[in-house]
Amino acid sequence: MRGKAVHSKEWGKIPEDHLGYASEEERHSKRGLEDWELVEKISESQNKVPYWFIGVILVVLLIAVGLSFPFWGDRPGFERSWVNWGFLAALVYISIGIGFIYFMVNLYGSKFAGRLDSDPLKNKDEKNE
Repeated sequence: MRGKAVHSKEWGKIPEDHLGYASEEERHSKRGLEDWELVEKISESQNKVPYWFIGVILVVLLIAVGLSFPFWGDRPGFERSWVNWGFLAALVYISIGIGFIYFMVNLYGSKFAGRLDSDPLKNKDEKNE
């Protein structure tokens, strides 16, 4: 291990030697934040699902619907209906996907799965029980 001791990490504790770095700033620039620092410093006002993700999903859906219309790549003389069961299947698939994403985004940090110790709403939930 090249003569360096392994640091035992505790939640919420940073050793005074800054994990072997000269200063706290050097540790942040070379190593980054520890897990507990990330949890405590993520903004509570941060959007749960980023806008770019929603935008990408909408663009993909628009392209998929546009390509499903009957004037893309059909042979001459072959008539295809504008709407079929595939649209219904796609709507069900999209609804299930949105439900899954909504559930997973709201699972942690809720009363259902238990809040983190650093969550300011934890005490509020405990009082209501």
